[in-house]
Amino acid sequence: MFDSHAHYDDEAFNEDRDRVLSGLVSRGVTHVVNPGCTVASSRAAIALAERYAHVYAAAGIHPENCAGAGREEFEQIRALLRHPKVVAVGEIGLDYYWKENPPRDFQRQVFRRQLAMAGEAGLPAIVHDRDAHGDTLAIVREFPGVRGVFHCYSGSLEDAREIVKAGWYLGFNGAITFKNARKAPEVVTWAPIERILIETDCPYLTPVPFRGKRNDSGYLPYVAEKIALWKGLSVEEVEEATTRNAKNFYGIE
Repeated sequence: MFDSHAHYDDEAFNEDRDRVLSGLVSRGVTHVVNPGCTVASSRAAIALAERYAHVYAAAGIHPENCAGAGREEFEQIRALLRHPKVVAVGEIGLDYYWKENPPRDFQRQVFRRQLAMAGEAGLPAIVHDRDAHGDTLAIVREFPGVRGVFHCYSGSLEDAREIVKAGWYLGFNGAITFKNARKAPEVVTWAPIERILIETDCPYLTPVPFRGKRNDSGYLPYVAEKIALWKGLSVEEVEEATTRNAKNFYGIE
């Protein structure tokens, strides 16, 4: 299995990070991509990628953390994108959920700046979109040369069709196992399997029946099972297809 989005630099793993990461391969997880959310966490993600052969990194500034981001921060991210184990720009995007987040107009500026960097670097973008579907899609349309994934996809079927038509991917995680995931069954059932990535977003969004516990990549089968159920496939077919998709998306042999 390929965990296309995980945050092992998070403090939730401070006590046993090495044990968890070292044990993933024996649990069937062959690849992990760890996005950054700040310059510092992007560096931490790269440090993990340097230490573990099955871990790769992405570098970017998350919308929740973009306050004060300017030329210096963008130049630091640009430099990190040149690291051989950095496979994407992310986690970037828009988050209108929290009132205390940076102003929406500033978030949009930072998002555009980083999508442009992805285009310059020839790397895909890992996009965070929370309660900002219209603006996120509108900005993505401004960069037709950039490819990416809408991670933790929670939008409509109509938006999913546009995303896939543009050559982008949809990322699904434990949130699709929650009772309030009303749109997920329709979207997953429709989505071409070759455009689906699976992820954990750990330590968050642990799938049912483990919701409330710390998440890690070992819970990926519960995401694959839900997708398999809705698409009429075996779990093995979903795991194989999404691993192949993630390798193609991130350019990993």
